[in-house]
Formats: sequence, C-alpha cells, structure tokens
Amino acid sequence: MNKKIFYTETAYICGIIALALGTALMEKANFGMSMVVAPAYILYLRFSQIWSFITFGMMEYTVQAILLIIMITVLRKFKTSYLFSFVTAVIYGITLDGCLLMVGMIKTDILIWRIAFFSAGFILCATGVTFMFHTYIAPEVYELLVKEVSKRFKININKLKTCYDCVSCLISVIMSFVFFGLFHFEGINIGTIICALINGMTIGIISRRLEKHFIFRDRLLLRGYFE
Repeated sequence: MNKKIFYTETAYICGIIALALGTALMEKANFGMSMVVAPAYILYLRFSQIWSFITFGMMEYTVQAILLIIMITVLRKFKTSYLFSFVTAVIYGITLDGCLLMVGMIKTDILIWRIAFFSAGFILCATGVTFMFHTYIAPEVYELLVKEVSKRFKININKLKTCYDCVSCLISVIMSFVFFGLFHFEGINIGTIICALINGMTIGIISRRLEKHFIFRDRLLLRGYFE
C-alpha cells in the first residue's frame, strides 16, 4: 500500500488544535478533565476565584513552565530547543482559551450530548498527543517530558505515558482535596479515571493507524533548530 506524505510541520499545527479543542470539549462535558491538564484546571478554578483575569490557558502554560524546570533538573540537561516547548505551551494556551469561548456557546446539559462531547474530546486529545509525537517542532512540556525521559532511560513511550497519566491523576486528586476540601472533587470525575487508564493505549493505537497510512516527513529545513 502506498503511503501518503504527512508533513511534520502540519502535524504540529494539527496537534495543537486537536489538543485545545479536545480539552475544551471535555471541560464542556463536565465528566472530569484529562489527568494531564487536571492539575492546571484545578489551579485555574482556585486562583480565578481570587484573580478574575486568570484563564485556563494562562494556568496551563504556567504549570508547564514549572514542569520544564523540574524536567531539566531531573535530567541534568538543557537544550535551547526546550525553550520552544514553552512557546508551544503559550500558543496552546491561547488556542485553548479561544476554543473554550467557542464551545461555551453551545448550550446543552443533555446527558447524551455530554457523553458525546467527552468521547470526542478524549479522542481529539489522544490524536493531538500522537501528532505532537510525530513532529520535530518542540511539543508541549507534557509531551516533551515523556519523550525525553523515555529516550534518556530507554522506556517504552506508551507505557511511560500511561504511568505519567496515573501519577498526574493522583496529584490532581490531592490538589482537589487541598484546595476544595476532603472528598470534594473539582475537575476530577469518572472521565479522569478513564483517561488515566486507557489514554496511553489509545495514543498507541492511533499512532499505529497513522503510521500505517502516512509517512511523516519534514517540509521545511528547520529540524536542526529544535535538536
């Protein structure tokens, strides 16, 4: 079967849009956020009560900046390309706020629609991560951390992603208790647990499907700037 070319630069754009729209749909569904973004979402819920100008997108790239510092400290390695991950986080944050405004215009609390929003959001987020794994342009810090740790310690990237998701889920539960009271869940629900358990596997399936039909190839001569 002849595979079609999918440019890695296009994968970067598709990844950001898919992640932002998917996150916005999951927020609309109100079944709990993806465990990856749940910590930032919980912080947004808490601090937006104090400072109304804070948005979900702003809190996302703030949290990712902190994660980037932690990753550099743990790996004891710094590359200029890591800074581009923060740029990607800012672009994603702005796109996310735009998607939240757009999705927020949809007025429905019907259960079947909430399930549809969550399912679509989950698939979009997993697809977005897959695209970011197939581009040389610095991904968000969430994906960069998994890629770099996987490379450094030679761990299967999909299995590592699942472990990272579960740890992030646990941290989110603790944060919810700290900020909103014991056994009071904010941003955490059944959807968060589902994501933590099958997100890594779903990313692996989507990745294999894409690689079956497409060859990821650079269109621009920019790879050297991100290595």
